[in-house]
Amino acid sequence: MQLDETDRSILRILQSDARTPFSEIAREIEMSSATVHDRVGRLEDEGIIEGYHTSVDARAVGFGTSAVVGLRIERLREIDGVQEIHLTTGEWDVVLRVYAEDTDHLRELMFDNIARIDGFSRSQTMVILGSELEDRSLPI
Repeated sequence: MQLDETDRSILRILQSDARTPFSEIAREIEMSSATVHDRVGRLEDEGIIEGYHTSVDARAVGFGTSAVVGLRIERLREIDGVQEIHLTTGEWDVVLRVYAEDTDHLRELMFDNIARIDGFSRSQTMVILGSELEDRSLPI
């Protein structure tokens, strides 16, 4: 599906605030609410809009420690506590983003779960001390 500038404008607005009413989007891009509704529906049907998500403050819900873990392994399986799994090039086969309640929980996650993966050879854990930018919106 080819995106025109109107589709891109709608996507930029929804990336900024997915709860923006169609009427407000319509006013901003100078179209009718019905047209915006139809276009958003088409973007959803085509899989361009994959879903709508709530951003939750990890610290506020008890996950005060976040870490990025580089792994060298031959096989993957599900690991409790892992939020993201990225296949990579370079030194690590896989990079994980994990959330833990604290450093004791992180140590438990690393030694009781991750280190026991079949094919595990070594890892490097980088505790995230703070995040300066966590913008998941795409430059549309």
